[in-house]
Amino acid sequence: MTIKLKRGTWVLVADGEKALFLKNSGDAVHPDLDVARKVTEENPPTREQGSDRPGRYSDGPNVHRSAVDDTDWHMLAKERFAEEIAGQLYKLAHRGAFDEIILVAPPAVLGQMRKKLHKLVEDKVAGEVPKTLTNMPIAQIEALLQQEWAR
Repeated sequence: MTIKLKRGTWVLVADGEKALFLKNSGDAVHPDLDVARKVTEENPPTREQGSDRPGRYSDGPNVHRSAVDDTDWHMLAKERFAEEIAGQLYKLAHRGAFDEIILVAPPAVLGQMRKKLHKLVEDKVAGEVPKTLTNMPIAQIEALLQQEWAR
């Protein structure tokens, strides 16, 4: 699918800890993405978030005990962040901040966001790019997206 980046189209570049809401001030040939909003969340690895050992439970009347999987706090935080971003997109769409938006995020984050997107936002999604671009300079994001759209 070819994605057209029209003037005024928004681009959300996100991962599980950072989101950039970008607005195109240029056009499809010469995009000029400006940061409209930036959201970050501290999300250290699970080993730094959880301090308890995994639990155990009794298998019945005998002395055998089984281990319980440890909670992946890092993954839970990423899921909550994706849900928070979906909520912010709804608020922006409801206010009429954008007519079209392109979602750029790793596949797992895209999947989590997709589950939480309101119908109003879903109708405005012009395309998706399953890549991690959050730690790149804006100029490099523009160049990579142009390459992606040229395919």
